[in-house]
Amino acid sequence: MLSRVAENTYWLARYIERAENTARIVSVNANLLMDLPKGIAPGWRPLVDITGANNLFEEHFRDYGERQVVRFLLGDERHSGSTMSALAAARENCRTIRDIVPREAWEQINGLYLFAGEQLQKGLTKTGRHAYLRALINSCQAITGLIDGTMLHDQGYDFMRLGRYLERADMTTRIADVRSATLLPNADELRPYDNIQWVSVLKSMTAYQMYRRSEQISVQRGPVLRFIFQNALFPRSVRYCIEHARMCLERLPRNESSLRVIGRLARGLDAAELAILSQVELHEFVDDLQLGIAELHTEVADTWFPPPIQVDEAA
Repeated sequence: MLSRVAENTYWLARYIERAENTARIVSVNANLLMDLPKGIAPGWRPLVDITGANNLFEEHFRDYGERQVVRFLLGDERHSGSTMSALAAARENCRTIRDIVPREAWEQINGLYLFAGEQLQKGLTKTGRHAYLRALINSCQAITGLIDGTMLHDQGYDFMRLGRYLERADMTTRIADVRSATLLPNADELRPYDNIQWVSVLKSMTAYQMYRRSEQISVQRGPVLRFIFQNALFPRSVRYCIEHARMCLERLPRNESSLRVIGRLARGLDAAELAILSQVELHEFVDDLQLGIAELHTEVADTWFPPPIQVDEAA
């Protein structure tokens, strides 16, 4: 497979996943703020923290108000993690590989991009936000399902799934790290709201119902951390994503270096005793995971997406 095609399929999946994840964290945060007392509600800054785009945000906005953060995360084209930027990038990647992706998937992606732009102003309002975000999330999930059900499961599909799982694992680590640290900064004094805190973490990954089914206990810090990091059966847990990314890598040529990196990631993840980690230790653990995911992305890019060779015209 041509490196350009492999790279575009990989990034197509990452951008669709990114758009869905960003829409979901905005939706969950809006609901969370209605559940917590105004005096201790975390506000909107944690969402920018999750995306890691604080420097860019502060270049253009004076404070982390609701209107500013929602506009930045949904419609700001300067931010590559905004839903509009992600959908625009997904559309462009899909356009260049239309002979690889089912036509229906291209039509869905193009239609979603147009809908997101046309309805953006409604989506920025409090009254129109819920319906707008729900439409984005549902459409992204429909596109993912359509591709899984109709695309040839060849190397292009493996690169697409690889991109999806790395993006998903990265977002799960970011949500867990930022949410557990910033939702309730004085957790020792706010035990009555711990349950709301961890329910919001689960809902940010559409994990609440599956957590209750799997763990069969109330929502608590330790079991939640184990579920979202180490559960092998939940599709948005880090463990599931790493394992299925490994399965994709095993089917690709020249995979030795990437398999070594992902093997280290999996071993570190399995060995962690998450329930007993302090907040500082959890942050360090997540940092190590994120570095490993970034290293794996670099290894994938270096192996299969090399830059084009520059020809010296004077030669």
